[in-house]
Amino acid sequence: MWHLRIRTLTAMYLSGYRCMWVVAMFDLPVDTKAARRAYAQFRKALLKDGFTRMQFSVYIRHCASEENADVHTRRVEYAVPDDGEVRVLTITDKQFERMRIFWGKMRKPPERPPAQLELF
Repeated sequence: MWHLRIRTLTAMYLSGYRCMWVVAMFDLPVDTKAARRAYAQFRKALLKDGFTRMQFSVYIRHCASEENADVHTRRVEYAVPDDGEVRVLTITDKQFERMRIFWGKMRKPPERPPAQLELF
């Protein structure tokens, strides 16, 4: 009986409706040396927090739950430079898998998305 409960709990935690993607999109100035430094620090903060680049100025991170996504959203908020704009979007794993990607004839196919399951 206990193995059924564990299987049910595991399925609940790995549900595509419970797992979340955090998408950080930003426009940061790079017109001065100080602005370029702030841009680099912000980008490094995203990478250190487990985000990966999806496109220029768009970074994504997979989270096991909405609560975990909130933690990473707050970390992005704290890292925002004074002179910049950052938008954060959280979507479920099910919504993310419905994304459609288009590219022109001269473009290479996009990189494969990062693994969705993380081991801590």
